[in-house]
Amino acid sequence: MAKLIEVVGAVIVRDGKVLCAQRGAESSLAGLWEFPGGKVEPGETARDALVREITEELQCVVSVGSELETTSYDYDFGTVILTTFFCELVSGAPRFTEHADVRWLPPADLPALDWAPADLPAVARIVTEGVPVVS
Repeated sequence: MAKLIEVVGAVIVRDGKVLCAQRGAESSLAGLWEFPGGKVEPGETARDALVREITEELQCVVSVGSELETTSYDYDFGTVILTTFFCELVSGAPRFTEHADVRWLPPADLPALDWAPADLPAVARIVTEGVPVVS
């Protein structure tokens, strides 16, 4: 039986653009693009995990909004169950700590990147449905 790995991803929206993060060379799925986030720890809610992961990985603070997508993907290292949420930057600016690159892209440009397979359903929904307008 494959190992189940519960992870969360932040679809951070600013000025109608989405933050895309490229996985670093030392990580699994190196070079692929993702919505930043990480593993949900035991006893942690998905939303709490996302706030913690973004603070650790990007050294900024987000407010977690509505859930976008939950998807499951079987990788060679286990089955990832990814839940993505729309998020808004509350303070700070994303910094490179674990990622090779970050880009702010309009939804229509997201398919040009080489995304990790688990992130593709969320990418497709963003391209089709757009992103929420933040006041």
